[in-house]
Amino acid sequence: MSQPSRDRLVELRRAFHRRPEPAWREFWTTARVVEELRALDVDEIRVGPEVVDADERIAVPDDAELDRWFQRALDAGADPEILERLRGGYTGAMATVEGGDGPTVGLRVDIDGLPREESTAEDHVPAREGFRSENDDAMHACGHDAHAAIGLGVLEAVADGDFAGTLKVFFQPAEEAIGGGKPMAESGLLDDVDYLLAVHVGLDHPTGEVVAGIEGFLAVHQFRADFSGESAHAGARPSEGRNAVQAMAAAVQNLSAIPRHEDGKTRVNAGEVGGGSATNVVPEEAYIEGEVRGETTELMRYMRDRARSVVEGAAAMHECDVELVSQGEAPGAESDDAVVDVVEAVAGLTDGVDSVVRNADLGGSEDATFLMRRVQENGGKAAYVGIGTDHPGGHHTATFDVDEDSLVVGVDVLTETVRALARDRP
Repeated sequence: MSQPSRDRLVELRRAFHRRPEPAWREFWTTARVVEELRALDVDEIRVGPEVVDADERIAVPDDAELDRWFQRALDAGADPEILERLRGGYTGAMATVEGGDGPTVGLRVDIDGLPREESTAEDHVPAREGFRSENDDAMHACGHDAHAAIGLGVLEAVADGDFAGTLKVFFQPAEEAIGGGKPMAESGLLDDVDYLLAVHVGLDHPTGEVVAGIEGFLAVHQFRADFSGESAHAGARPSEGRNAVQAMAAAVQNLSAIPRHEDGKTRVNAGEVGGGSATNVVPEEAYIEGEVRGETTELMRYMRDRARSVVEGAAAMHECDVELVSQGEAPGAESDDAVVDVVEAVAGLTDGVDSVVRNADLGGSEDATFLMRRVQENGGKAAYVGIGTDHPGGHHTATFDVDEDSLVVGVDVLTETVRALARDRP
């Protein structure tokens, strides 16, 4: 049996890094994944509408935006036949390796980038070594390029080795928009999975450190509130206006005043706001894009319901209308001890691993929780694994990068964990 070389993993990661695509626009990325899967001669490949429940997709861009990114992928040389299967933003893929009688093990990796520009600084390795993003309006600022490479590396290693069972690797779109996890979980493709691993690099853990079971997920709900009032001349007839910006501002102030809950962590943030058209016009339109989080799904729902009341109350106070739309939601989840035990034991025997941490808090949100809970509700077990990597900039910053030595560690730890789960059936 053989593992993919470091050079191959680096080549894959840098290829993905050059062409980042935001949520539901991962056309080139999915096409490249499928091309690699075909070269690996896996037993089954599913793409696009075959891997997500169309009715559950959230935060899908409009047709013009999807068409722009589709054409960009086509111009970059993506396989036209594969792209046609992804039209409408049906991105993502799943590959299956059949190794004989045994349990089904799943691995989930996310593949989307972030809508932000990457650093051009000389000390930023991707810029210096020529694999900086070629899409100036997007960047792999969270390591999903590494995740895609690791997923392919695990497939290659398992397919080429001794493995009794079935491996399914899910290349999930739209994690950053909290939009892809639920539709993939609802696709039915996880219903036969006995063990699920999800993975993330970095998370402030250094290269050589592995976290066997990430905990502390914050359940999250993201929303957009659109306020509408009535315009008027701000000098001549201000009383005839209904000020949507006032309603928005009142909502922003009072969202921060929501009482925090005594049962655990709760968060709220009005992350993007806007409105109005001119200094002498009573503004008739305004908006908030915000989010609430909770240490548990129940605490998130407490914050969600309070936020809804605040927004609707602010609109009513200023005689405005408001439309509230969910832009994404993910529950909390917990890693199962039985799977964490296996990851912990495997990592302790893996070259390149200097430190094994059994559990650590994420302190944020992740829609892999949908997939984890789906497997657990069907009687299976799941764990979220952290592969440490030195990153000079924090996650989601313009200077984020990964230490490419961590790619090999990730593939080795996950490959041996897949084999151990199938063999030992904990």
